[in-house]
Amino acid sequence: MPAERPSPLIAARPAPPRARAGWSWHHPATRARVWQLLALLGVAVLLCWLVFNTQANMAARGIQSGWDFLGQTAGFDIGEQPIAYESSDPYWRAFLVGLLNTLRVALAGIVLCTLLGAAVGIGRFSRNLPVRALCRAYVEVFRNVPLLVQLLVWYLLLVEYLPDTTEAWTWGHSVFLSKSGLVLPFPQHGADGWHWSMPVLDGFAIEGGAALSPEFLAVLAGLTFYTAAFVAEAVRAGIASVPRGQIEAAQSIALGRWQTLRLVTGPQALRVMAPPLTNQYLNLTKNSSLAVAVGYPDLVSIANTSLNQTGRALECIAIVMAVYLTLSLATALLMGRLDRRDRARQQA
Repeated sequence: MPAERPSPLIAARPAPPRARAGWSWHHPATRARVWQLLALLGVAVLLCWLVFNTQANMAARGIQSGWDFLGQTAGFDIGEQPIAYESSDPYWRAFLVGLLNTLRVALAGIVLCTLLGAAVGIGRFSRNLPVRALCRAYVEVFRNVPLLVQLLVWYLLLVEYLPDTTEAWTWGHSVFLSKSGLVLPFPQHGADGWHWSMPVLDGFAIEGGAALSPEFLAVLAGLTFYTAAFVAEAVRAGIASVPRGQIEAAQSIALGRWQTLRLVTGPQALRVMAPPLTNQYLNLTKNSSLAVAVGYPDLVSIANTSLNQTGRALECIAIVMAVYLTLSLATALLMGRLDRRDRARQQA
């Protein structure tokens, strides 16, 4: 029987030429960049058309526009001044004062709502039934009442039901609370260095210290108690997301409840809590624009006054939008970095 002849080797087909990386139209990344560039150009063209069309319509109706008003004299006073300000100062400095007032109440509110919300959220897991019920009632009440209503209620309580300045409530003869606001000791720099400026009741007024107006206190209390209800739910959800086995393992090595929360439950819950906490901080900052309802001179209040005096509605609204957009992006960026650093530290 003749031996089988070996089958001839089949030559491999040459691979198709690969598209060169770079700006070749056949490369998917190149096409993606081109479409993105075209989309950006389209948006830029649309924005330019809107701006020029708006300016043309405003000029046809005799409405002034432009940013030159920022250098003009503001001509109005501001009740709360984190920096020196007079009515003869330009509009840009008035906007700066409003921005600092917004930052002051927003930063203080973020710190206080975090502390209060964390306490209420942890209290939802208390073994004490009245504590659990009280924490749940707090969340249900404060998150279901509109923030504007809460601001008005807090302001009414402060200006109507607190005593007059001459009969102010005092703690340790250094803290005074009355219809005029809250006065606290404050560090002050003098010729001999830093020293405490202590408030003293002098006749019909309180001299010294740092005074917080009832408008500021009303906005701070409203933002804090309202946002803390949502923060408490974020904390509760984060703790509840930790597997039960982790808690039982901690108990098996004789860790107490607070040790378990600090060493086991808390670090794992932070991963779940970070995104909703970021949202609540953003909401608090934007909700501070409601401060105008109680007369607090924040950025929106200054913009409204400037708009009424100059008629530059587009410019004033653009300033408010740009500021709140910048604050929101900065807050999201900061919280994102903190979250990534915490995750990296836990994985190390």
